[in-house]
Amino acid sequence: MKRAATLIDNTTERAISIVTLMELLQYAPSKLFHKQIRGFLLDYNFKVLPLTENIGHRASIYIEEYSLGAGMRVGDALIAATAVETGQELISGNKKHYQIITELMLAGHCYPIHRSAQNLAIAIG
Repeated sequence: MKRAATLIDNTTERAISIVTLMELLQYAPSKLFHKQIRGFLLDYNFKVLPLTENIGHRASIYIEEYSLGAGMRVGDALIAATAVETGQELISGNKKHYQIITELMLAGHCYPIHRSAQNLAIAIG
C-alpha cells in the first residue's frame, strides 16, 4: 500500500471508481469513517467515475472470461472495466485480481508507452 500511496501523492489528477467508493463505504465500521473517507477524497481532489453502459458491458465480458478460471468477482470486473473504458491506469494493493486482463494498464505491472502519471484510476482492494 505504501507504493500505491506514493503513486497517489505524485499524481495531480486522481480518480476513483464509484464501485471502489461503495466498497470503501460498505466496509467502514461507522458513519465517522464514512465522513473521513469522503473527506480524504475531497482533500485529495479525487473525481468519482460513474458507471456507464460501456463499463457494464466490458465488466460482463470480464466475468464471462475470468470468473470460472480466475475467480473474478463483480466488483473487480467493474473497477477494471472503469479503468479500461476511461483509459486510465489502475492502482491496486491486490494486483492478482487484475493481472489477467491484458488491456488493463496496471500500475507497477504494465507500463504502456504512453503512460501518464496524470491519468490514474484508483482501486483500493
